[in-house]
Amino acid sequence: MALALNDKVLIDTFANNEGAMRRAKQAIMVVLGVAVLALTAKMQFFIPGNPVPVTLTTFAVLTIGAGYGARLGALTVAGYLALGLMGMDVFAGSSAENAGLVYMMGGTGGYLVGYMLAALALGVAARKGWDRNVVTMGLAMLVGSALVYIPGLLWLHQFASGWEQTLAWGITPFLIGDALKLALAALIVPALWKLIGNARS
Repeated sequence: MALALNDKVLIDTFANNEGAMRRAKQAIMVVLGVAVLALTAKMQFFIPGNPVPVTLTTFAVLTIGAGYGARLGALTVAGYLALGLMGMDVFAGSSAENAGLVYMMGGTGGYLVGYMLAALALGVAARKGWDRNVVTMGLAMLVGSALVYIPGLLWLHQFASGWEQTLAWGITPFLIGDALKLALAALIVPALWKLIGNARS
């Protein structure tokens, strides 16, 4: 049975949605989204007792997917990855010396693939109206997070000595931070819909 993707996403509620104005709005949103992804990749913080830094990139990917929809969300993530591929320092662990394809083929490469999958999944969920409710938005965020971790861990496993080390490197240090980010995003997007509804009532 085909999915009926009829609901608007957040971006559809702002400005003109027809013709050249719609395309201009989408181009602006893609540029802004790419900038947000690059910025959040460099925003690192530490959980007490955990030496591994947590970034806000997953939070940004999931929120952009929900707010933009699958097509525009995936295009935004693709633009971000394209900048990284060209050697720009836009990833959490990249630098002038470690960038481009060399960085993307390293241990974190699978997570970058997961960003695309997560943006697509959140965009589809938002079109189904899951972003209007905290519970369904939380579920969508959980699925999106899993879609980041699955290819990330499978790829990282090639660089580890076994699954115990893979999990220790690639998921265990981030569980608390990702749970907090997931909860925050699940609260923010439905709240924005409520604000929009109140403003128009």
